[in-house]
Amino acid sequence: MDAAANTHRDGDLAVLLVNLGSPDAPTAPAVRAYLDEFLSDPLVVDWPRWIWKPILNGIILRTRPPRTAQAYQRVWTAQGSPLVALTAEQACQLSGRLGAGFDVSWAMRYGKPGIASALAELRDAGHRRLLVL
Repeated sequence: MDAAANTHRDGDLAVLLVNLGSPDAPTAPAVRAYLDEFLSDPLVVDWPRWIWKPILNGIILRTRPPRTAQAYQRVWTAQGSPLVALTAEQACQLSGRLGAGFDVSWAMRYGKPGIASALAELRDAGHRRLLVL
């Protein structure tokens, strides 16, 4: 499901609902990609890069993804990641409550749909004002 799936396009004000994120699938490669993006953010881990990157790439991204993927497999639903499904549903419900004139979309800080792609879609739809939640 992408951010455009929960977007209606009437009005110049857009609301972007942002959540933390999730891997694309409950598999070790998808979890590895997600953890790499998440744990590479200096706002998440503020250690000096020269110390953190070898630990991240040499230990964490080699050992943690298979175990974390198993945990995701236990909570994954037919709609995908619970966090993604719930965020999409929240955006849909918020859109219904706000009504016409508010274009509601959603994105993930880490993972997909990303904030940059959601912002590009909203900009391309002609929105000039944005409220980020």
